[in-house]
Amino acid sequence: MASLFSKLAAFARSPQGRRVTEKVKYAAQDPRNRAKAQQLLRKFKKR
Repeated sequence: MASLFSKLAAFARSPQGRRVTEKVKYAAQDPRNRAKAQQLLRKFKKR
C-alpha cells in the first residue's frame, strides 16, 4: 500500500495535479486571498 506522501507526489506530477498547482499559485498571488490565509494561520496559532 502506497504511503500518503507518495500518492500526493504522484498526483502532483500528473497533468491534473499540475493544473491544480498552477491554480493555487495564481490564487496565492491575490492580496485578498493572502490576507485570508494569514488570518487563518493566526487563528490556529492562538490555540
